[in-house]
Amino acid sequence: MSRGLVTRRKLAWLGVAIAMAAAGAFTFRSAVWDGLRSLVQTTDRREADVIFVTTPPAVVRAMLQVAKVGPDDLVLDLGSGDGRIPITAARDFGARGIGVEIDPALIEEARENAGRAGVADRVRFLQEDLFETDISEATVVTLYLLPPLNLKLRPRLFNHLKPGSRVVSHAFDMGDWQPDQELTVEGRKVYLWVIPPDARGRY
Repeated sequence: MSRGLVTRRKLAWLGVAIAMAAAGAFTFRSAVWDGLRSLVQTTDRREADVIFVTTPPAVVRAMLQVAKVGPDDLVLDLGSGDGRIPITAARDFGARGIGVEIDPALIEEARENAGRAGVADRVRFLQEDLFETDISEATVVTLYLLPPLNLKLRPRLFNHLKPGSRVVSHAFDMGDWQPDQELTVEGRKVYLWVIPPDARGRY
């Protein structure tokens, strides 16, 4: 697919963004701007499952703080966009970070951002399908996806993450998997789950 081609699917996601904005998930201006930006960011592989919408810095910091990220952690951001979560984890919390993103333009932007932040040696970005990437070494997984995608990921989180690993989601929950902690930051929800010892098969 050529870059800049507006597809029905991306227009549909723009509609979702505007609906989410109306529900208060993020500002209308941000939703429309980021939605329009996504219309011209296509990929040579399959299309992304969600449009790229940024997570505010205060929410990024809260996500990492609630997960108690530290130097021993590997933070894996699924759908990493411009790389701000792995970069912040490395720069401000001393962790290692991996961002998984299907859009090559965003991968390039994230790598440039990591270089400017001085953490290129502790952060890497993979152009992969987030449903196929290896998550087994992560101690913290961060998400800003839509509810159906969270639910689709849930079995992989249970089956591939080690007990004690933390999962943090901006804005959206995991259905009947109750969070261990929930907070509100600048009007936005942040959810934390800890993978239990008997996680396999629980989904």
